[in-house]
Amino acid sequence: MAARGVRRVGNPLALALLLLVNLALTFAYAPLSDASLRTIPSGGSDFDIHNGALLSPILIPRVPGTPGSAKVQEHFVSFFRDQLPLWTVEWHNSTSTTPATGDTLVPFSNLIFRRDPPWAKTGDVSRLTLVAHYDSLYRPEGFIGATDSAAPCAVLMHVARSVDVALSRKWEAEGHGGDELEDVEETGVQIVFLDGEEAWVSWTETDSIYGARALAESWASSPHETNSVYPNPLSSISLFLLLDLLGDANPRVPSYFQNTHWAYQHLSDVEGRMRKLGLLETKPRMQFLPEKDKNANQFTRGFIGDDHVPFLQRGVDILHVIPTPFPSFWHTMDDDAEHLDLPTVRDWGKIVTAFVAEWMELDREMALGLKGREDEGKDEL
Repeated sequence: MAARGVRRVGNPLALALLLLVNLALTFAYAPLSDASLRTIPSGGSDFDIHNGALLSPILIPRVPGTPGSAKVQEHFVSFFRDQLPLWTVEWHNSTSTTPATGDTLVPFSNLIFRRDPPWAKTGDVSRLTLVAHYDSLYRPEGFIGATDSAAPCAVLMHVARSVDVALSRKWEAEGHGGDELEDVEETGVQIVFLDGEEAWVSWTETDSIYGARALAESWASSPHETNSVYPNPLSSISLFLLLDLLGDANPRVPSYFQNTHWAYQHLSDVEGRMRKLGLLETKPRMQFLPEKDKNANQFTRGFIGDDHVPFLQRGVDILHVIPTPFPSFWHTMDDDAEHLDLPTVRDWGKIVTAFVAEWMELDREMALGLKGREDEGKDEL
């Protein structure tokens, strides 16, 4: 997590010291109070597979460049436009040939939804980056990909909606703006829906993660304004939190990277605390995130190929939330709406929301939401 109130520096040595300070302060992570955890919404019927406002529109084939893909893109855009108008939208478009389509260029469209402090300059904002891919397999024809990755996309929409009011409260209370804070680094959040994760024939370095490869290259080569804290959009990513293959019952998500194990521990702590408070629906034999106490010598250099790879290769910190083993129906026609375990989906929504609220330091603002509902109840009496 980025430090607040850090001044911009042009000297390389000073910049290196700044980055070390930011890294040290990352571990001064403040958990939500129990009261704030109780305010985290479940999403309820919005995750219904038949008419849920978040999930059901994504449960269609979404092959890049097809009408189904366009429908899902419009679902994302209309959701943020109508319900979360303070989030900006950015399209990142690219094209590529594929082994399945020969010389025909296939369009790939990544969508980025972002909320930054309203007074902050783009290059001075570090961003918690929440990611899922929204495309589905080219073959078998009609493949839905409910866990892969319709449900993760719906979870991220739920997260954005759940923290939106708290972000407004926080920034309104801080009331920053004007010349005095011109050089201050701030923290924002962005949600990235990536296109073209799936291979068209078989997974290779060139037949996979089309949208992620294009976006990582673009962000690495697009400079911010001179003297910005962060040279480019890639360097402004404080953590790349990737959700994939979520929605099957009883998932087991390991900690994959030693350098972000601290973030995994916080996510696991959130889950554990919510379970102890009776705030989650599922009752698994072990937590979804069971490796909180993993030792340094237990980490290996291997990882699962996914959308994070081109970002990892460029030095971005990755927290990969993907189960091992994969769901038993992975890449089969059974990865459909009926095979989703909706209590698990809703619990993922709550866990990730609480993690984001902690990262964005929204404890007071989330607790105010509980007080507001209590006050409304008193008024009704």
